[in-house]
Amino acid sequence: MEHALKATDTLWQAVLGREQAPDPKFFYAVNSTGVYCRPACPSRRPKRRNVAFYASSKQAEADGFRACLRCHPTRQSPKEQTASLVSKACRMIEEAGEEPSLAQLARQSGLSPFHFQRTFKAATGVTPKAYARAHRMKRFRDIVGSGDGSITTAIYDAGYSSSSRFYENATKALGMTPKLVRKGGQGVKILFTIGECSLGSVLVASSAKGVCAMLLGDTAEQVSDDLQKRFPKADLIGDDPDYQALIADVVRFVDDPKYGFNLPLDIQGTAFQQRVWEAIRDIPVGTTASYSEIAERIGAPKSSRAVAQACGANNIAVAIPCHRVVRSDGGLSGYRWGVERKSAILQAERKAE
Repeated sequence: MEHALKATDTLWQAVLGREQAPDPKFFYAVNSTGVYCRPACPSRRPKRRNVAFYASSKQAEADGFRACLRCHPTRQSPKEQTASLVSKACRMIEEAGEEPSLAQLARQSGLSPFHFQRTFKAATGVTPKAYARAHRMKRFRDIVGSGDGSITTAIYDAGYSSSSRFYENATKALGMTPKLVRKGGQGVKILFTIGECSLGSVLVASSAKGVCAMLLGDTAEQVSDDLQKRFPKADLIGDDPDYQALIADVVRFVDDPKYGFNLPLDIQGTAFQQRVWEAIRDIPVGTTASYSEIAERIGAPKSSRAVAQACGANNIAVAIPCHRVVRSDGGLSGYRWGVERKSAILQAERKAE
């Protein structure tokens, strides 16, 4: 067993539980049969004393074991096959001049349209049509933001078949008019104010639509710099007396979440991010949910990593309570405003209940 890994309870429990994607990835070999398998292999579980663990199939074979004929450890796993299939479909959508139909995407994947749509949504959290729509909008933003050509030219270069199709949802998807996108957001008026709370400095900012940012930091300078980075070409106004009056309510809400937050929100993100943020806002005060639970709630059970990324993209602290999303074991993972703040907010919410 020259190349075997050190046996641990974690590796053995992954074998007993037939885990589909253990982390880190490994294989197990059985001395009594001379065969090595994936942890998810459906074969009968061996006795632990007969098991050795390997980081790769090559290492298992170097110690004289042969591949299992049931789980085929040298081939792509079902999860890897799905990831490859979805990746190819995404590339097809991104590289196509016009949006490919569901039938075309399914035919490339070798699946029925129904099965393909269900597989794609489970992996990405959105339908192929929603993915294509978001990609076209991103392509439009990139083209028009470069300043090359007219808005109409950018619409067709981004893959829209007509300008009317584009303008149906453009302002909602972009967060501003296409003309303002071309100017990099220049001229968009954002009011902001800064106060001090139990978590440090808190900044709240609003566009004409509603609150577009709630930022936490150690100092007023830090949160104001953060706002500038997020909206580099907007017209930031920090001395509006009527808006400054809101900070007392914001501080009270941050320090006492039961107080509630009733200001309208200007939530800008992809379709998937907005679904995640909506589900997070449904988590009751004083409780938590795991990334995988949020993925289940939005109908995308395999997208827990994408849920974590959506939490990281959230601009509105506390009001969109990403601090209530934790690891499956209850541990506090990364929080864009610091894990210590995440812990403090959760403790305050639990005390308030």
